[in-house]
Amino acid sequence: MEALDLETVLERARAHDTEALGEIYRRYARRVFGLCRYMLASRESAEDAMSEVFLKLQRSIGSYDGSVPFPNWLLRVASHQCIDALRRRQRGRQVIVDEAAAIEPASSELSPLTAAITTEERAQVRHAITRLPENYRVPLVLRYYGELSYDEIAQQLGLERNSVAVLIFRAKQELRRRLAHRSK
Repeated sequence: MEALDLETVLERARAHDTEALGEIYRRYARRVFGLCRYMLASRESAEDAMSEVFLKLQRSIGSYDGSVPFPNWLLRVASHQCIDALRRRQRGRQVIVDEAAAIEPASSELSPLTAAITTEERAQVRHAITRLPENYRVPLVLRYYGELSYDEIAQQLGLERNSVAVLIFRAKQELRRRLAHRSK
């Protein structure tokens, strides 16, 4: 199944072929988990969200129309799942932070943010990102990790595009402040 191209795997998955669905999981689980881990700041919450994403995928693979590259579509599904989880968490006033867990690398492909920094710096940035307030962390992760446009982020979060730009700007300022403070 590894030798099959993505289109063939997707075609088989649409026919509810469990091997094809397993292959999609094998190819994309790390990226989905990485996005969920960044957004939810808890390993357990990220694992739950990832499970939900792949269950949703199994039920709704037929809705994928190919207009967006599949990895981007799947990461959007994952980000929606994470946003829903964050909203449920807020409603229940639960804040779960897993301080001990390290963030897993999302994939072998580097995001624009991580491509520019060393391994040690990446670890410091990841740690600082997980400590950002949720309203800063979520748009920042969607932008630089999920590689979504400001318009896509605004749509997912139910915000104006300008609000997203301001939140991302402030998140980057806060990151700089925290990282500068750590290096002193």
